Amino acid sequence: MEEIVVRYIHFIGILFLASTLAIENVLLSKSMSSQSIKRLAVVDGLYGVSALVTLGAGLTLWFAVGKPSEFYTKNPIFHAKVGLFLLIALLSIIPTVFLLKHRKTTAANLSVPQRIIVIKRLEMLLLLVLPLLAALMARGYGLPSS
Repeated sequence: MEEIVVRYIHFIGILFLASTLAIENVLLSKSMSSQSIKRLAVVDGLYGVSALVTLGAGLTLWFAVGKPSEFYTKNPIFHAKVGLFLLIALLSIIPTVFLLKHRKTTAANLSVPQRIIVIKRLEMLLLLVLPLLAALMARGYGLPSS
């Protein structure tokens, strides 16, 4: 039963992560009001929390419950999936720092650097690859033949 609960938490974390990233991409624009920046900073915080929940549940599935850890450890597709997840997390640092720095701004309109918008779009694009890697991994692709 604990495996099912952890898988459920992992799945909910993934859905929340994708949802908050989609919301960020919709809200983000080249020029934003201080209120919009504050709202976006809150959504970005929720994005970060969902990433941590997803990561924590994933690590629990890897090392504590479910399939033996070798199922994951010996699979290069799993390593690609984890690497991609970490790349997305690293990319998200730049927009997060920008939002934290400007969330208390009093300016009527704030110009958002193009690189912030590009990074958020890239995160969304990269996130689309993760389910493919997860499906391949779940079917045993990448595992050495016995």
